[in-house]
Amino acid sequence: MTRLSHKASVSVACRLLGLVFALWIPLQCPAASEQPGKFLGAIASEKPKWFKESFLEFEADVAEAAATGRRVMLYFHQASCPYCARLVEENFTDPGLKAYIMKHFDGIALNMWGDREVVSVAGKAFTEKTFAAALKVQYTPTLVFLDETGKVALRLNGYYPPQDFRAALDYVAQKREQKQSFAQFRLEQLGSRQGALFDEDFYIEETDLKRLVGRAGKPLVVYFEAPACPECETTHRRILTDRATRKLVEQANNVQLNIGSDEAIVTPAGAQTTARLWAQELGISYTPSLVFFDGGGQEVMRISAFLKTFHFQSVYAYVLEKAYLEQPSFQRYISARADHIRESGFDTDIWGYESFHE
Repeated sequence: MTRLSHKASVSVACRLLGLVFALWIPLQCPAASEQPGKFLGAIASEKPKWFKESFLEFEADVAEAAATGRRVMLYFHQASCPYCARLVEENFTDPGLKAYIMKHFDGIALNMWGDREVVSVAGKAFTEKTFAAALKVQYTPTLVFLDETGKVALRLNGYYPPQDFRAALDYVAQKREQKQSFAQFRLEQLGSRQGALFDEDFYIEETDLKRLVGRAGKPLVVYFEAPACPECETTHRRILTDRATRKLVEQANNVQLNIGSDEAIVTPAGAQTTARLWAQELGISYTPSLVFFDGGGQEVMRISAFLKTFHFQSVYAYVLEKAYLEQPSFQRYISARADHIRESGFDTDIWGYESFHE
C-alpha cells in the first residue's frame, strides 16, 4: 500500500476525527512542515520464563495440564502494550500470585498479531492473529482459561489489578464455573460493600433505561460501580476530571448503577429487573464496568477492566463515531486514532492520565 504524504495524512485525520475533536478542542490542522506529535507510554515486556513452551496444539496442552491437576491459561499480548507490562511486572512477579499460577495453571503466551501456527482444541488451524480475531480479542492483555475439556472456564478482557486477578484465579482453580457464573461469584464480594458511589453531573437520574435509548441521537452508557471501589475512585478522580474526556462523555446519555442494588430498573430492551440481576445477566465482574448501547438498544462495546485516559477516551470515540460498523477491530481503530492525533500535531500518551491540550 502506498504511504500517504504527511499533508494528505493530516487531511484524512481531520476528516475522520473532526466529529469528535470539534466538540472538545478547536482543531487546527497543521501545515505539512510542522512536526507530528510524540507517541508516549509504550512499554515493552516479555512473557514470564516459567510459562510453558507450547507447540500451540491446544488439545494436547489441555490434556497435559489436566494430567497434573492444572488448567490452561492463554495470555494474548502485543508489543509495547503497557497493560501487558503491568500484568507481567505487577501480577506475574508477585510472589503469591506467581506461586499460585504455577501450581494451578499452564500459562501459554500468544501474540495477537503473531504468525505462529495454532491448532485449536477442535483441531482447526489458525495463526495467532487469526485465532485472536476468531475469539474477538479487543483488548490486551486478554486471558482465556480452559477447563479439562478445552471449553472456556473464564475470560478476562483487559488488565485486572492483583486483588481482582486473584479472585479470577481462585474462581478457575476451584472450578467454581461448574456452580456459578463469575459475575455471581464476584457479586458476593462487590455487591455486599456499603457506602456511597462517586457522583458526576453528567449522570442522568433514570431507572427506565429504555427511555434513554437513542435520546437526542446519543448512545447510552451504563456505569456499573460499587462502593469502596479503588478503581472506581481512580476513574472518577484521574480520568473523568480530564477536560477532554468529559467533552467526549457528555456526548452520550450516561447512567450509573450500583452493582449490588435491588432497585427496580427497566433495561434498554424493556425488561423489568433490578440492577443486581441485570449485572449478573450481563456478566459484570469488575467495577467500574461501562456498557455501551447503540440507538437500537443493542450493546456495541464495553469497558470491563482497568483502563487509563487514552483508551477510555478511545472507547467513547469508537462508539460516538460508530466506527464499530466499519472497523470491528478496536485495536486497529485505536492505532489509527493515535496516528491521526500525532499527525495533527498533538502528543499521544497511551499510559498517562492527562490527554493532550491546545
